[in-house]
This record gives sequence, structure tokens and C-alpha cells, in this order.
Amino acid sequence: MSGLKKQKNGELIVLSGPSGVGKSTVIAELLSNRRDIYFSVSYTTRAPRVGEAEGVNYHFVSREEFERMIRDGELLEFAEYVGNYYGTSMKVIREKLEQGVDVLLDIEVQGAAKVREKCPDAVLIFLIPPSLEELSRRLYQRNTDASEAISLRLEQARQECRESVCYDYLVVNDNVVDAAQEIRSILEAERCKVKKRIHLAHGIIGDADGRKCQ
Repeated sequence: MSGLKKQKNGELIVLSGPSGVGKSTVIAELLSNRRDIYFSVSYTTRAPRVGEAEGVNYHFVSREEFERMIRDGELLEFAEYVGNYYGTSMKVIREKLEQGVDVLLDIEVQGAAKVREKCPDAVLIFLIPPSLEELSRRLYQRNTDASEAISLRLEQARQECRESVCYDYLVVNDNVVDAAQEIRSILEAERCKVKKRIHLAHGIIGDADGRKCQ
């Protein structure tokens, strides 16, 4: 992934959170006001849920096809979650970033850790529910899983939330609009970091000024 750190490149944004926390809803709200962000559609071997569309929510592929993609090195990251593979195309991400386009990834904690290894400048955001009880309510309200599967997802959620300390930012999804606004604020703050705008200061102080902070 050489070249991802150049100033001209877009920002790589990773959003993670337990199943049922509302990532898709928050992302939809975020993109409704930030149309300059490219949402990377992940590949998965799980079956589509009611209302999900190919190429919109996921690229749905067979396990055999996914394992071929792994062997051929086509994925930036991949992981197995509750018996299914999930992964991100490396080619598409690289092309968008090199075009100066911000890219948003919706991936789980294993994949996020792999992205950070390859792209240390990526911005990692973890989305949590206001409580485990609220998460349970949302999972049952979704009505897409049996009770046993929901219990498994809740236990998985506990494990995933322990990994939130490895992220840069933590956003509570108590209200979708507020959560999306917090993410927008995070992205604006990231763009204003000195290391990403130092070239602007050089235009004033000159490149020869090599002052270092102690």
C-alpha cells in the first residue's frame, strides 16, 4: 500500500461496531451530508438479509470465490465472523485514495486491525450502543436471527467492545443524527492536523525553517 501517506491522497476511515449497533443507518445519515466520501462495499459469503441488495450493502460471493480472492491477494483485509467471511477489495481502495477521495470502510475489529497494520494513518472509529440492553433490543427488533444467534452476537459484542481501546475515536449511537454529526466533526478535525497541513505553513515560513518540537 505504498503511496497512501502522500498529502494528495484521500483519508481512509474505518468504522467498526458490534452487530445491531446501527452502523448502516449511521453511515447512510453521514453520506447524505457528505457525498464526497466513497463508501467501500465489502465482500461477504453470508446470505443477503431482507432488503439488502448486491453491490449496495455487500458484494455477495460464494465461499469458494472468496477463498480464491484470498489466494490471489485481492483483499486489503478479510476476517471470518460468525461463520462467514468479510473482506475489502485492495484495488478499489487504492485507486480512490490516490484520486484524493476519502474512503469509508465498514468492517469488524479483526479487519480493522489488519488495515491499521497496512495503513497506519487510517482513522479508526468505533461505534457502540448506549447499553448492552439496548443492543439486545435492536437485535430482536431487527427480526433476522433466531434467539440462539442473537445470544451469540451479544457475546461477540462484548468481546468486540473490549477492542475499542485500540481505536482513535469512540462514538455512542444513542441518536443516529448525533452520531453521524460526531463522525463528521472527527473527519474535519483530522483534516486540520498539523501533519496534514504543514505544507500550508511552509508557504508562509519557508521550507528552510526546520524547527522541531521538543
